[in-house]
Amino acid sequence: MTRPPSPNLATDLVVNQLPIAANEQRLRITEIFFSLQGEARDAGWPTVFVRLTGCPLRCHYCDTRYAFFGGEWWPIARVLERVASFGARHVCVTGGEPLAQKRCLQLLEQLCDNNYLVSLETSGAIDISGVDPRVVKVLDLKTPASGEVLKNRWENLPLLLAHDQIKFVIGDRADYEWACGIVWQHALTARCDVLFSPSHGEIAASELAEWILADRLPVRFQLQLHKQLWGEEPGR
Repeated sequence: MTRPPSPNLATDLVVNQLPIAANEQRLRITEIFFSLQGEARDAGWPTVFVRLTGCPLRCHYCDTRYAFFGGEWWPIARVLERVASFGARHVCVTGGEPLAQKRCLQLLEQLCDNNYLVSLETSGAIDISGVDPRVVKVLDLKTPASGEVLKNRWENLPLLLAHDQIKFVIGDRADYEWACGIVWQHALTARCDVLFSPSHGEIAASELAEWILADRLPVRFQLQLHKQLWGEEPGR
């Protein structure tokens, strides 16, 4: 059982049975695992996933609720060691909401410094201005059916770079219409790649595909590859 951080920063902490100096930079980690990227532009690539613990949102379709609480404190140096042990070029930092932990920015920078191809999966509810520009940001704009549409931080949109991506998880026709309106209102397809995904169990993938084709919508349709391969199994 992982003990909580001591209020006395002069006291060494223990993570994974290794002593940690009180001044080391740490993150609360739910899991670090090796799998195929299941979403976005890098789908199919062998990827190391670093899943940070905690999220301020509660989207009703969330499939990683187990990352809301718990986790273990890892020093960033140990996270880097674990990532390196898999021998992969692609690294995805995810959650939960990874940017809810301030030191996530340091982890992203150090991963880039170590020449990984780094992506960040973020809800867009938190300021992304501090994210290293080398990181590919996959920003998940929350639709009305998510229950968290009011958490979208619209100031993030002008901060996106050409290599970044915007994802909409579509739960119903109203979500689709709303997302189309946002795409045109903010000229998102001129800014970066835009992805539309069917919310698992709520809308047929073929139905969303037909809507996109009927409207000649210049977005990328995507399915969650990892769910087709391994279902809801955590760490896959």
